[in-house]
Amino acid sequence: MDIRKVKKLIELLEESGINEIEIKEGEESVRISRAPAGGFPQMSYYAPPIPLAAAEAVAAVAPAASAPAAAAAAPRATEHTVQAPMVGTYYSAPAPGAKAFVQIGDEVKVGQVLCIIEAMKMMNQIESDRAGRITSVLVQNGDPVEFGQPLFSIA
Repeated sequence: MDIRKVKKLIELLEESGINEIEIKEGEESVRISRAPAGGFPQMSYYAPPIPLAAAEAVAAVAPAASAPAAAAAAPRATEHTVQAPMVGTYYSAPAPGAKAFVQIGDEVKVGQVLCIIEAMKMMNQIESDRAGRITSVLVQNGDPVEFGQPLFSIA
């Protein structure tokens, strides 16, 4: 997307009473929203996910300092990892202040709702694809998640 178009969108946002605007062109999209208390507008830019082969190539040349962190979060071989099926914001409960869908130690069944991922103002329920016991919750409520990011471990 052309930077001039983005600047024009920011100007339109400032001139109007609109708090947020999102524009899509093909596979690219840009969302601009007003920051609270008169701050600068926030911008988020979505690019399509890179193919798995390219991601593995990037991971192969990544610094070794990130390897211990990845190893610490890796589930045991006997555990199943539930991964994020999309990019979005992770929510552990159906509403703020409500009880979480699942917690560590809970028994889950196939099809049971584990969490919600908000993507483009749509609330997507993420269901368990395996029965078992939740052994770890790998993200915090309100955290942004990436496609394929581990969310839960089920034994």
